[in-house]
Amino acid sequence: MRASRRLTDAEREQRRDQDRKRLHQAAQQLLTSEGWQRWVRVRARGGLARLSLNNQLLVALSCPDATFVAGFKAWLELGYCVRKGEKAIRIIAPMPIKPRQDDNADTDADESRPRVLFKGVPVFDRSQVAPLDGVELAPLDPPCEPLTGDSHAHLLAPMQAFTESLGFTVSFESIPGATGGWCDPKEKRIVVDAGQPPNAQLRILIHETIHALGVGYAEYGRARAEVIVDTVTYLVAARVGLDVSGEAVPYVAGWGETGALEAVTAFASTIDELARRVATVLTGEPAVENIAA
Repeated sequence: MRASRRLTDAEREQRRDQDRKRLHQAAQQLLTSEGWQRWVRVRARGGLARLSLNNQLLVALSCPDATFVAGFKAWLELGYCVRKGEKAIRIIAPMPIKPRQDDNADTDADESRPRVLFKGVPVFDRSQVAPLDGVELAPLDPPCEPLTGDSHAHLLAPMQAFTESLGFTVSFESIPGATGGWCDPKEKRIVVDAGQPPNAQLRILIHETIHALGVGYAEYGRARAEVIVDTVTYLVAARVGLDVSGEAVPYVAGWGETGALEAVTAFASTIDELARRVATVLTGEPAVENIAA
């Protein structure tokens, strides 16, 4: 098999420039309500939550209806094969590069450590693959349960323990009306409506815990704080298999009066990080990107 040709420095720089332009274009979609909702829907899907924010945006831009992406070989391991003629979605992945050394050269220990470069790699969505005959298919999605049930009651204890580790007390009390729950940052107290089904209680506790993590009106303003909290709650609930399909995806027009792109990207990054942190509590899975995607 013929070895691939090594790229010249000029070719590498051209590819890096193309990747930077794609990332910039992908981030710009966050500036519109439609683009923001497209990213949130992609981020909420279990097969895409493992990706970094930049890669989520690239997938949302290239394939808005994507639900689960993986590389060609990864799909084979899952029991599927990419259909002939399908166009790949390109994301950015880290590639460790160990520097070459001359046998007689004196090299500093730091210089001999592998470097990490980033390059575009092809992945494919579930809609682009077909099951392999005679192969057991790996499950791709968690179960999706309604908020009216009690399937996730077992997650209330670890969620409550995490919230209390932040210095807040959590109590389940009867709350009149449709409030569902509330968070008092001064008293460091969270109350959840005891009259709600366990799955709904979990969703409420997630919501109020995001406030306890520092997403308050004083820090972000009322509108931005509620969008951040509602969006993180939506993402975490979807990640653990609660049905949030009927919920609206919130958005704030004009996240930043100046430097709007930087501002909205920073808010999206905050949402992504908070969702990873809370989902890790409930799933036990590490909050890191799967670089082999």
